[in-house]
Amino acid sequence: MTDGGGASRVPLEGILRLDEFEPLARGAMDAAAYAYYAGGAGDEITLRENRAAFERYRLLPRVLVDVSSVDPSTSILGIPVSMPIGIAPNAAQHLADKDAECATARAAASAGTLMCLSTFSSRSMEEVAAAADGPKWFQLYVHKDRGVAKSMIERAAASGYRAIVVTVDVPVAGYRERELRTPFRQTQQQAFGNLPDDARGKSILELLDGLINAAVTWDDLSWIKSISGLPLVVKGVLSPDDAVRCVEHGADGIVVSNHGGRQLDRVPAAVEMLGPVVDAVGGRAEVYLDGGVRRGTDVVTALALGARAVFIGRPYLFALALDGQDGVELCLGLIRAELSNALALVGADRVDRVDRSHLL
Repeated sequence: MTDGGGASRVPLEGILRLDEFEPLARGAMDAAAYAYYAGGAGDEITLRENRAAFERYRLLPRVLVDVSSVDPSTSILGIPVSMPIGIAPNAAQHLADKDAECATARAAASAGTLMCLSTFSSRSMEEVAAAADGPKWFQLYVHKDRGVAKSMIERAAASGYRAIVVTVDVPVAGYRERELRTPFRQTQQQAFGNLPDDARGKSILELLDGLINAAVTWDDLSWIKSISGLPLVVKGVLSPDDAVRCVEHGADGIVVSNHGGRQLDRVPAAVEMLGPVVDAVGGRAEVYLDGGVRRGTDVVTALALGARAVFIGRPYLFALALDGQDGVELCLGLIRAELSNALALVGADRVDRVDRSHLL
């Protein structure tokens, strides 16, 4: 039986790690939906490097530390969370499950962590806010029509979102061959919940190139922050120099990210730039990471490099496609268990006790 989102419910007994969701989801999902979720840009070198780069890091355990009780909880911009692992923004989650982002929001709230909602979500920000009471951020692509952008920012603030996350690495869409070969389109009955009705019937690539304002510059960050009155997070930063400029223009948080390898191919893996960005920022803003996170040891590596938290993307989408909210809850539970285990074995009973002394 199908769930209305494009995949069949698949038993998840026996799944022990995040990268086991994708092969099952590939066999269950519509081909165009899978291509959209899984694909990267160009030759997908950066897509692969996001994962491979983590495998090159080596952890250095510290022994004879009391880890009889390990606490993976922390806070993100002052928001208490059960672990330093949040839900990254991903568009069009109806392709995975009929409840789309509402199911993801409920899973994040159940896990006690933070969800970031995409501008291109299937459900409106108001629907998602009402679906679960866990903490949420709103990810913003600045619309060519500044009135639309301003309205979305104001709606997010009014709906209880706790920060505005401006994605800055998509002035135009990357060259994504999987999507170009097998594009999905919204039907005329479907809509992107946060956008005007003229988004109906369009693909994500058409929306990116047709609606996003490629003329956005540094001065717009202050404009965005002034409208919402919320903390400002800038997502899609790889250059340490750009990270410094983000802080100078009012950023409270920075997400080191290459958009999951979906924009410019052959840029560095996100984790490779995390340490340099943390050093450049010098504690003036919180720094986060997304891209390639699959294991608890990846989270510990990011913490050791100075990240406040990481955000996961594709694994929870594939889990959502397989078993809706329950799938996402399983995904988050698995990586939280791995993180707790890794913290104990590296010799840290809390996440704030992980530092670069735990890396070779």
